[in-house]
Amino acid sequence: MSTAAFLRVLIVDDEEPARTLLKEYLAQLPQVEVAGECANGFEAVKAVAEHRPDVLLLDIQMPKLSGFEVLELLPGPPAVVFITAHDEFAVRAFEAHAVDYLLKPVTPTRLAQALARARARLGAQASLDAAALHRAARPASPYRDRVLVRDGNAVHVLPAAAIDYIEADDDTVILHAGAERHRKQQTLTALEQQLDPRRFTRIHRTFILNLERLLRLERYAKDSYVAILRNGTRLPVSRAGYARLRTLLG
Repeated sequence: MSTAAFLRVLIVDDEEPARTLLKEYLAQLPQVEVAGECANGFEAVKAVAEHRPDVLLLDIQMPKLSGFEVLELLPGPPAVVFITAHDEFAVRAFEAHAVDYLLKPVTPTRLAQALARARARLGAQASLDAAALHRAARPASPYRDRVLVRDGNAVHVLPAAAIDYIEADDDTVILHAGAERHRKQQTLTALEQQLDPRRFTRIHRTFILNLERLLRLERYAKDSYVAILRNGTRLPVSRAGYARLRTLLG
């Protein structure tokens, strides 16, 4: 944190009137400074890296990137106070994993309370478990319909359906989507758990395949197969991977 009690706050909300109101409320609080404001999640990812705020006032429902997806792209995010117009999903998740949450319309009293909690959290050096929050607050479907990849200050949003296959490379994965290649800081096992197993399956310890891209299987040697993709790519298939494919393909 910047000083023992001083808070630098970054506002992230796609609605300009909401940002203006938050700035007015923050100006009335002692030892609080607005580090910046962002109108969308892409701006937020860049601004956190540039301004290093102590606290994020983070809207959840935003176009392009949701508040949860912003957190996913931030390594070691600051203290987070979520702002939402709806409380029907994951209020308990906010209470368990976030510093606080504010329901719109935000009041000065509740904002002051939330920042007090943030100050206490930062003083105790307690970190936000962004992964746990994302799991708890995920929509009804537990599987991703898109994968986010951060490349410096740029963010790529890949629809899951566009991915041909995923390759492991140490503690990163390489997502192959047509002519595009994107490297993501994540293990293959972690990403596998986030993808629909009816569409994506582990065919080898280093490969996950989008089943829609499979053209055929060819025997390579005894108990060894190769997956031939529609674009001509050849991927090794382990014995366990072959068994999974047989089950899925009937």
